Amino acid sequence: MTGPSAPIVCVLDYGSGNVRSVRNLFASLVADIVVSNNPEDIRRATHLVLPGVGAFGAAMTRISARLPVADLQQIVIVEGKPFLGICVGMQVLADRGLEFGEHAGLGWIAGTTRGLDTGSDVSIPHTGWNDLATVHHSPLLDGLGDRPDFYFVHSFIFVPDDPADVVATATHGETFAAVVQRRNIIGAQFHPEKSQHSGIRFARNFLGLP
Repeated sequence: MTGPSAPIVCVLDYGSGNVRSVRNLFASLVADIVVSNNPEDIRRATHLVLPGVGAFGAAMTRISARLPVADLQQIVIVEGKPFLGICVGMQVLADRGLEFGEHAGLGWIAGTTRGLDTGSDVSIPHTGWNDLATVHHSPLLDGLGDRPDFYFVHSFIFVPDDPADVVATATHGETFAAVVQRRNIIGAQFHPEKSQHSGIRFARNFLGLP
């Protein structure tokens, strides 16, 4: 994607372990990309990406310490800039997380992050390829077919209060939200940067959002 209206991506840098692979994914699609926590870079970007691996509480501690959260709230919530949270980056969109105690999240999509309830016959963490079932249409899933496969690594899930915020689900013991969206705010429980062609198409679709 090049030209005067080409997307400008800022991968938000707060010390997440998968920031480099997420940056590489988007760098394969756009020429203008930066990994940064600088408010000027965040404001200049057309699309923001929050990577995430690890525990909810630890991620929120680093986000609060290293990212300009008040600026992000203005840019994302008020101004409506497209935002994608990946894995734990999706989970922290919730009001609260219940991993190693209770922790406050960003609260951008009402809901709770809790442990995946698989029962006794299904392994935790959920690791590997799984297909998605579409709940309602979103441009995020354009061109991906009926049940696209994505790569997951997680033990916790985000449960939105409003089912209308769920775009697609996956099932591992229980059915859970795999993609959430509230207007310009998007979360993916899977790792698009590990999901080969499906991940590239999903990222491209995100960059197509105005």
